[in-house]
Amino acid sequence: MPRRTPPRHSREGRNLLFLSRVRKKEADSCLRGNDEGFTLVELMVVLVIIGLLATIVVINVLPAADQANATKVRADVAALESALEQYRLDMMAYPRAEQGLQALVTAPAGLTRPERYRQGGYIRRLPDDPWGRPYHYTLPGARSGGPLDIFTLGADGQPGGEAENADIGNWG
Repeated sequence: MPRRTPPRHSREGRNLLFLSRVRKKEADSCLRGNDEGFTLVELMVVLVIIGLLATIVVINVLPAADQANATKVRADVAALESALEQYRLDMMAYPRAEQGLQALVTAPAGLTRPERYRQGGYIRRLPDDPWGRPYHYTLPGARSGGPLDIFTLGADGQPGGEAENADIGNWG
């Protein structure tokens, strides 16, 4: 018996034709593999772009962090200088080198006129430098050209150095 095909203009015929095309595309898709993913080359290009952007960000952010550290040091040194000047006005002299900056927080032992020491001290607590170390205090000042030096040894904690390792103090 001959196979009967519905006429092309009937609805049933159009549906059968559509389904046969869909099944052919599904079969072709299974043979070729799934084309919906990313290739290895595309993924590598994206990773390279992300790496370049990260490098640009790091190059621009690190100097800003160094600048922020230097700004904090300058602010701390200015506050310590102010407190030391108030101490000098009250006590008629700067704290001795062996008393150090701690004399701004608590009255040192052996003051000749302890009643002149300000109640509560001249500063609540001593700040640490941006790298977590205490500031240095020398009397008389050697580098500032003034009566005293207040400084930090920089990121490396060693005298001298350049960039982030440079000593920063009240001399410049």
